[in-house]
Amino acid sequence: MARSVTSQRKAINTAVAWAVGLLIFFPILWTILTSFKTEAQAINDPPLFLFFDWTLENYSVVQERSNYMRFLWNSVFIAGGSTILGVMIAIPAAWSMAFVPSKRTKDILLWMLSTKMLPAVGVLYPIYLIFIQFGLLDSRLGLVIVLMLINLPIIVWMLYTYFREIPGEILEAARMDGATLREEILYVLTPMAIPGIASTLLLNFILAWNEAFWTLNLTAAKAAPLTAFIASYSSPEGLFYAKLSAASTMAIAPILVLGWFSQKQLVRGLTFGAVK
Repeated sequence: MARSVTSQRKAINTAVAWAVGLLIFFPILWTILTSFKTEAQAINDPPLFLFFDWTLENYSVVQERSNYMRFLWNSVFIAGGSTILGVMIAIPAAWSMAFVPSKRTKDILLWMLSTKMLPAVGVLYPIYLIFIQFGLLDSRLGLVIVLMLINLPIIVWMLYTYFREIPGEILEAARMDGATLREEILYVLTPMAIPGIASTLLLNFILAWNEAFWTLNLTAAKAAPLTAFIASYSSPEGLFYAKLSAASTMAIAPILVLGWFSQKQLVRGLTFGAVK
């Protein structure tokens, strides 16, 4: 009887997990399906799910109208640059807070977190003026700096949490062996925190990739990423749902591939660890 109840509970848990997963994925699935419809089919009532005339016309129009690869490269450069720069700054900061704390460490961490509560529009005007003054408007470097500063509190908090789990005795042993501060961070701390650093990199890359407010307000043409690429298909004449869905699908495709690759690497790492 106990074995039967356990099997039934596993089946229910599996069904619930699949239902929640499909519910979360459904908006993305609907966007992908809409990208293969005509504009008339996209606004059809009742909505068409699978049985419609599939077409690649929307992708062809998007490719002719916009230079997708330029937008993609801008997104990769901005998201990757801001994430790497943020981690380079956050690792020493998180190390000092985790292993050399002061009486103000908790206050600083809470203050950093509180900056995320400020609406972005509240600092748009001064940042816009600063960008004009330093010639950073519509530049990839300017967006890298802004997105790094926006996500820096999250990066520091995540790395601080992972560093706190590393025993301080290991670092003390490295110091006794003659390791300098730089060697201690590079060759002892960083290798032990690679899983935490990797998850931090992935999360903040996605946050920077999806950022729309700053990219739409601080760029025009040269440094416009995929968020501006998608927004260009919303015009005063109306929403072209099929073409907008095609542009959105092209924008999320790299993230879906990255997520699939990361999941494969995670499963492989967990399997290797279990076998080992």
